[in-house]
Amino acid sequence: MEEKLYDYMDWAEIEAVVYSEENHPRDILGPRVTEDGILIQAFFPGATRAAVHTIRDGKQTEMVCEDEAGFFAVLLPGKKIPSYTLIYWDGDGNQMEHYDAYAYPMQFTEQEQKQFENGICYSIYEKLGAHPVKIDGISGVYFAVWAPNAIRVSVVGNFNNWDGRAYQMNLLESGIYELFIPGVRAGDIYKYEIKAKGGLTYLKSDPYANAAQLRPNNASVVVDLGKYAWQDENWMKKRGVTQGDKAPISVYEVHLGSWKKPDDGREFYNYREIAPMLASYVKELGYTHVELMPVMEHPLDESWGYQVTGYYAPTARYGTPDDFRYFMDTMHQNDIGVILDWVPAHFPRDTFGLSAFDGTCLYEHFDPRQGSHPHWGTLIYNYGRPEVKNFLIANALFWAKEYHADGIRMDAVASMLYLDYGKQDGEWVANIYGGNENLEAIEFLKHLNSIFKKEFPDALLIAEESTAWPKVTGELDDEGLGFDYKWNMGWMNDFTEYMKNDPVYRGAHHDQLTFSMVYAYSEKFMLSLSHDEVVHLKGSMYTKMPGTPEQKMANLRLAYAYQMVHPGKKLLFMGQEFGQEKEWNEKQSLSWELLEDKEHLQLKNYMAALHAFYKANPALYQLDEKPEGFEWINGMEWEKNLLIFLRRTRKKEDTLLVVCNFSNVEYDDFRIGVPYPGKYKEMFNSDAEAYGGTGVGNPRVKMSKKTECDERKNSITVKLAPLSVQVFSYTKPETGAASNKSAKAKTAAKAAAEKKTGKKGKLAGKTEEAVKAKKTTKTAQKAEKKVSEKTVKTAEKKQGTTTATEKVEKAVKQAIDSKPVKTVEQTVDKLVKAGKSAATEAAKAVEKYRAAADPEKKPATKPETKSEAKSEAKPETKTKKSTGMSELGEELQRKFETEER
Repeated sequence: MEEKLYDYMDWAEIEAVVYSEENHPRDILGPRVTEDGILIQAFFPGATRAAVHTIRDGKQTEMVCEDEAGFFAVLLPGKKIPSYTLIYWDGDGNQMEHYDAYAYPMQFTEQEQKQFENGICYSIYEKLGAHPVKIDGISGVYFAVWAPNAIRVSVVGNFNNWDGRAYQMNLLESGIYELFIPGVRAGDIYKYEIKAKGGLTYLKSDPYANAAQLRPNNASVVVDLGKYAWQDENWMKKRGVTQGDKAPISVYEVHLGSWKKPDDGREFYNYREIAPMLASYVKELGYTHVELMPVMEHPLDESWGYQVTGYYAPTARYGTPDDFRYFMDTMHQNDIGVILDWVPAHFPRDTFGLSAFDGTCLYEHFDPRQGSHPHWGTLIYNYGRPEVKNFLIANALFWAKEYHADGIRMDAVASMLYLDYGKQDGEWVANIYGGNENLEAIEFLKHLNSIFKKEFPDALLIAEESTAWPKVTGELDDEGLGFDYKWNMGWMNDFTEYMKNDPVYRGAHHDQLTFSMVYAYSEKFMLSLSHDEVVHLKGSMYTKMPGTPEQKMANLRLAYAYQMVHPGKKLLFMGQEFGQEKEWNEKQSLSWELLEDKEHLQLKNYMAALHAFYKANPALYQLDEKPEGFEWINGMEWEKNLLIFLRRTRKKEDTLLVVCNFSNVEYDDFRIGVPYPGKYKEMFNSDAEAYGGTGVGNPRVKMSKKTECDERKNSITVKLAPLSVQVFSYTKPETGAASNKSAKAKTAAKAAAEKKTGKKGKLAGKTEEAVKAKKTTKTAQKAEKKVSEKTVKTAEKKQGTTTATEKVEKAVKQAIDSKPVKTVEQTVDKLVKAGKSAATEAAKAVEKYRAAADPEKKPATKPETKSEAKSEAKPETKTKKSTGMSELGEELQRKFETEER
């Protein structure tokens, strides 16, 4: 029998196995049927003896040592491969027994491999990585990794003494190495040993691992993701409405490791411990969502999770994958959505990670001008490689499916879109058209967002994009990128810079407040005051504010209220809600001791009240993305540091009048134009005494009067508190009880009628006729008024009005005072595309005032009007951007509205 066995030996293949350079070990190792029986070959590095134990008859057959390195073979009689185990004895005489890893077929289908090669196998994470499974009734773990350019890949771990000669993996045509290893269990740790071309051998963590060791260790961990029982069905069913575009969304950004630290000396709380504490706190303050800074595994605490090495593994700092599922489940059971920060833009150079994974630049570009980030010292993904795109797209889907993530916030999208992001000339390579747009990254983002929304239409996609790239939130079929929201970085930078100024000097920076409304509807925005604003010596939100401690708190209340009343969804970084004084440090807990001080506790309670007010008023969120949800009353009071505007829904009665006073001056009897006649009640005041403010306000309802103000027929007079946001609700004059005057008039009329007739409820004949005549006259007057109004509106719609024309001319003149005519013309062109008649009027106005830039050129139209002369007499504003520009937009918008009506 040994002679026949010898004839079956392929010595070249045996040598490849012994020297660990075999990438098709299943061709030689394991069982196969021959003419002479069942041939079984095995390699046990360093073993002195080996045997085959057949399960059915319990027989043990000694194997022949064909190579002293530990290669054994045996021929068993029969034509059918039996169920068996392998027994071997190591050099110390220790006996080992296990099922044969090479006796089991691959688990990939040909279709899955083809899809992966084309970048469309969206569930690839179910095969790649390490997965506890049963094959032919035998429990073990199926390992698979993509490493097409490696000479050999082995699975090593605590189950085989980290010996890369054992468990050499089988290479498929797709470049995937795979192997089922019986007996390996959840909790075992492993890596891949890779031998690259040239002979270099090294260890790599599994890119698709579902868990990893706690840093500084970096081995991958086998886990079973199929055991957790979710209890968030109610949340998952309703989240499409709960986080729809017409819903209130206010996000609490959290770094789990530093939100709170344990008192018992441990470095971190477990996911299960922190879940109920965070859920209770977030509910108390009224936030709708939390956003977690990256919880994917990362080696360096100081990176805050933004340099990821384990894309499919929740970080072990806070527990296991099921612990993290418990965290997500707890949030959902408390009606709190969870958005996960995600980093598809770059990855770190750590040698155990993705860099040069199979000895080549597999995940990154080979050319450092394309594959290296000079700012962060990281590597850029090669978005043109289908398998790389598949890795990332499947990862986004993985978090939504396996962990019920309610949204993905993509970090550093701008760095993906631009080939020259953060680079100097000569440090980047242009695209095929000679431009700086990363065409492959654009296609990747569109691909990802389309598939994600198809699979999870009720989950959110949010972009951190810091430039003016068009249509980030535009529809995919309209050349957009397909995100739901974009962080409004421009608003964040302008607003925080404005708030740093002492109120005395804020007037010169008024455009930093108004400019956001120029582009407010170019995207669907989320207003973010994020972690980036309170690190790297930028100071906390509290320390950014000018003045005394009391004034700092007043400014914070003002800032947070302004964020809440401004169009857009909201986000605030942890600790800023109670006035964290220290700059954020990931190694320290938040300064919770500050809540022992009355002022900080008041600010926290204020935030809860502010959120309650926000969620109770649909005008603050229902039309965030529509121009009709916002209207200026007066955005030009730069000398007084005032902004006055309306927030609306499609229901007139939901209208809110918002007055923002960014000065520290109190105004008595300040007149404000209002959109409708009726009652205006102060519903919210950031300067209320309960919040630590001065208490200046308007406790009584304000009835509008027919006194023109802010170019409106009706107005009210109110008290304006210093450093405050005051919000007034509107009520129609017909609703509620009659006014005192009308009630008195009715009572007097009734008494007179009773006196005249001597009977209650009856009138003399003449009186009845008089009343009827009076009613008839009133009805006729109302009808005449309606006809008159309709006639006026029709005329305005056809040819515009002189007043509207004068407003356009005035606005253009003010813009020219602070901008070159060419710039004004460009601005006008952009702003008037929506209305032809307004465009004509604006063009005439520009031509008329061209002399402002060229004194020698005479205006082509009639001399200036009084309103224009008055405008000329106004003092010049010292702003970076023209305040006239904002007024131009405002006046043109009103012109369009007049024409539409």
